Amino acid sequence: MSHTSDPTTAPAATSSEGALARLAAIIESRKVANGGDPENSYVARLLHKGPESFLKKIGEEATEVVMAAKDVDHGADKAKVVYEMADLWFHSMVALAYYNLTPADVIAELERREGISGIEEKALRKAVARAIQEGAP
Repeated sequence: MSHTSDPTTAPAATSSEGALARLAAIIESRKVANGGDPENSYVARLLHKGPESFLKKIGEEATEVVMAAKDVDHGADKAKVVYEMADLWFHSMVALAYYNLTPADVIAELERREGISGIEEKALRKAVARAIQEGAP
């Protein structure tokens, strides 16, 4: 029997990825092209209005995550960070859907980075950018 068919034995990553995939499918279904109604769906409204609407929300939510984290540093409940992070992830997923991307695309990028030092990767990106500026093949 597969671990993914039994939620009590499913690895946390698989369960989390499944939750993200389910939410992504719901967001996808809210696109106007898929029958979403901007009058009756918050997601359809954001997608219909275009990047300006959901990018603004991402900025607002990112700020709220920072403020919640600072509050936790001063004794507030950690649940505030989780709540605000959920809003940030949600609006980020709306952006992914708008650009025809999925959480799986982000997870694949994170997996690509797995085992790579962040310092090394940043140095490599700078070297590539420098080579491009200098016209190297």
